[in-house]
Amino acid sequence: MANPNMASATSITGHSAVAQLGTGTTSLITHAAASGTIVKIESVIVSNVDGTNAADVNAWVLRSSVAYNIASTISVPADATLVLVSRETTIYLMEGDTFQMSASAASDLEVVASYEIIS
Repeated sequence: MANPNMASATSITGHSAVAQLGTGTTSLITHAAASGTIVKIESVIVSNVDGTNAADVNAWVLRSSVAYNIASTISVPADATLVLVSRETTIYLMEGDTFQMSASAASDLEVVASYEIIS
């Protein structure tokens, strides 16, 4: 099914996704194929909970098995927060897309993402 026309949306529901990132791939937001909806990512905030060491974050949109980078090895200092996506830089996930992330060190980075499902 094609993505809906947002000008004639009948429903907008807010959601949050949270995760502790590891060195492997974390699928933070998965948008099902043929859902008849659009996912609008409003914000992604990454926090480094390690009190001593910086850690790198990676983020990308996976579309048709191809990864399109949003962030590549961006350093998040110890005890600091990085706003990776904000309302000024929203990202739309089309049907079948997945927003994925990873970190350079396991358990150092935590992420909170706010998003809307529009139908």
